[in-house]
Amino acid sequence: MRTRTTAVLALFALAGCMACNGCSRMRFVAVDYAPLPGGDWEVSTPAEQGLDSTLVANLYSEATRLPTLYGLLVIENGYLVAEKYFNAGAIDQLSGRQSATKSFTSAMVGIALDQGYLSSVDQKMMDFFPEYAKSITDPRKNDITIRQLLQMRGGYPWGEKEPPYFDRFFFQDTWPPTLVPLLVDFPLTADPGTKYKYSNLMSHLLAVIVTRASSTDLDSLAQKHLFAPMNAELGQWSRDAEGYCMGWGEIYLTARDMAKFGSMYLNDGEYEGTRVLPADWVEASLRRYSERINISGWWFESKYGDFGDIGYGYQWWSARAGDHRFDYASGHGGNYIILLDELDMVIVTTADPLHDHPAGAGWKYEGAINKTVARFIASLPKE
Repeated sequence: MRTRTTAVLALFALAGCMACNGCSRMRFVAVDYAPLPGGDWEVSTPAEQGLDSTLVANLYSEATRLPTLYGLLVIENGYLVAEKYFNAGAIDQLSGRQSATKSFTSAMVGIALDQGYLSSVDQKMMDFFPEYAKSITDPRKNDITIRQLLQMRGGYPWGEKEPPYFDRFFFQDTWPPTLVPLLVDFPLTADPGTKYKYSNLMSHLLAVIVTRASSTDLDSLAQKHLFAPMNAELGQWSRDAEGYCMGWGEIYLTARDMAKFGSMYLNDGEYEGTRVLPADWVEASLRRYSERINISGWWFESKYGDFGDIGYGYQWWSARAGDHRFDYASGHGGNYIILLDELDMVIVTTADPLHDHPAGAGWKYEGAINKTVARFIASLPKE
């Protein structure tokens, strides 16, 4: 097992020289990235798992310059090989993981199907909201399916790009907000199934559908069927004004438990030999249903980030950095769970959820984390 001194020396070897005043070369900082003591992960070293420790050292050196980063974990071949917490971060820290929550909501749809609470992803959305049937004036809403909600192709507006729906969703007079009635109030801006449009409302409706279909609070259902089988613990799942867990955001987990979730998806729904999700659900979730998504003008792709060739599955993103394609859960501020299947690697970042920067003002911080992770991924050799 690697000592903590080895982790530091690896970075000194990489640095060569430290940049001085006026030098254009990046200044490398010695970082101890050895996994912290704890029995929930089997640990190893990058070198023992065939990963260039110089590249890992570079990643953690860059991470020291990110003012809103909380945690950074690298899992290779099922081993925790690097772990470090920054700023306000800690091994047991819980904070909102923002829209990374959507990937957990997707998992709960898969569990609801597996448990028999739902019969098909082609069930109609309105079957679960009969109290609003008489309020629907656009008949296209009666045709929206669970599948289309999962794919962000239900026809509802792209909240961040089609005002005023972002403000109506987030900036209500009271918090927590009242969200379910927005399925009536928000118009369709595309025929269901025809266009990708990122919508917090569609993710929230999925959470409510699972709750209603199972007659069980989503957090209780998740702890029993999703987190407990992974020896993980749900810290908190915030609720809306009607008491429904927010399917679009505000799940609270430690970085290590996020890594367990990612490892489970990387292993086709199994965690350490325990079946958590059906393998076909994982495959369907990570399939790309929308390609070349144009997110410029919404966040940081063109100005800040290096994730390219953006696609979308069932509440999971996919992208490319360098020669590597990967799937990822993504939350505002830089809360990422990244799956590099070809390298058997999971990368987790936790970060300030930027509640005070809900829109464009916060993207520069997330973009800095995005760029750091993208550079690391691009630097990895092709298998």
